[in-house]
Amino acid sequence: MKRRTTSIAGALVLALAALGFYWLLMPQPTLVETAEVVTSRFQDTVEKDGRTRVRDRYLVSAPLSGRIQRLTLKAGDTVRTGEKLATITPPVSPLLDPRVRLELEAQVGAAEAAVEETASLHEQAKVLLAQASADLERTRELVKRNVAAAAQLEREEFLFRSTQRQTDAAERRWHAATHLLEQARAALNSADNSETSESFPVSSPIDGRVLRVMQESETVVAQAAPLLELGDPGDLEIAVDVLTTDAARIREGDKVIIDRWGGPADLLGAVRRVEPSGFTKISALGVEEQRVWVVVDITSPRETWTSLGDGYRVEVKIVVDENDQAIVVPIGALFRRGDAWSVFVVEAGRVHLREIQVARLSARLAAVAQGVRPGEIVVAYPPASLAEGSKVKLQLQ
Repeated sequence: MKRRTTSIAGALVLALAALGFYWLLMPQPTLVETAEVVTSRFQDTVEKDGRTRVRDRYLVSAPLSGRIQRLTLKAGDTVRTGEKLATITPPVSPLLDPRVRLELEAQVGAAEAAVEETASLHEQAKVLLAQASADLERTRELVKRNVAAAAQLEREEFLFRSTQRQTDAAERRWHAATHLLEQARAALNSADNSETSESFPVSSPIDGRVLRVMQESETVVAQAAPLLELGDPGDLEIAVDVLTTDAARIREGDKVIIDRWGGPADLLGAVRRVEPSGFTKISALGVEEQRVWVVVDITSPRETWTSLGDGYRVEVKIVVDENDQAIVVPIGALFRRGDAWSVFVVEAGRVHLREIQVARLSARLAAVAQGVRPGEIVVAYPPASLAEGSKVKLQLQ
């Protein structure tokens, strides 16, 4: 009886040892991170760093040679149109010099040409604004009839606001050119009726603020010497350099999301211009890249970005494609298998290889045309050891 009990106990120990050995050799489930396939808004964006700049900068220069008094203005001071910025006391002899007189006459001619050019551009901007307004109204009617998409209406609204700002800027340039013409004519009249004690005032061509002071101290300046740089910090634009491959997908009027600029909320903007000529830039890795400047208008209300100034760094996302009802998966779930995109779909604790058709790719998401359905679970960042039918253990989120 004792010998039989010992045999049974030994058999149990061997069975347990064999079971433990089998368990150790049996493949263990792979711990994986997963994501759900969902239907949501998909945005294909070009994400780059940009820099703000004043749309129109006005360089105030000396209209004639002479001694300039010390400037009291500092960077950041507010100026008004016609406000005296500096005073120049010209000597008698240069004003009587025929060469100087010819230079002043040429300056008047150039100012007259600038007035004609800016007036023409202002009229052109007003025509474009009227066209943008008509397109916006037409799109609104089409959206009410469910003929046009809401994304098209949003794009037309951005385009209208951008065109409106361009029209305002064109009007300011015309006024500034008119002021410079008056100042050039005054300098020419001063040459005809010069007196030693006469002082010539240099006034502001715009309403704005002083951006830079080039000549602060009292000294003798030559004609056309730079004195001040003026601009309106409330009229900013954003310059972004993008790769030419990305620029080929960007269109005027595309929606822009501006983030990480220092404020509490993201700002909205619209692409105003994609410059037609590229340039070469050396990347941080020493690689030559062909890039293009893209100019963005800020369309959010001015009250929301009053702390934004000239030369500030921002991050922009240019929306080149948008779909409100796209089937999306994280970009990390995709991998190449041959010439096709594939994913691992989790079903009953095992993964199954699934080939998919990708419609669009963005920096973080992929819009899928075929291959997966909303609600299915896919493996994100699948390890190299994962294969068809492998057991997996889902990582807790």
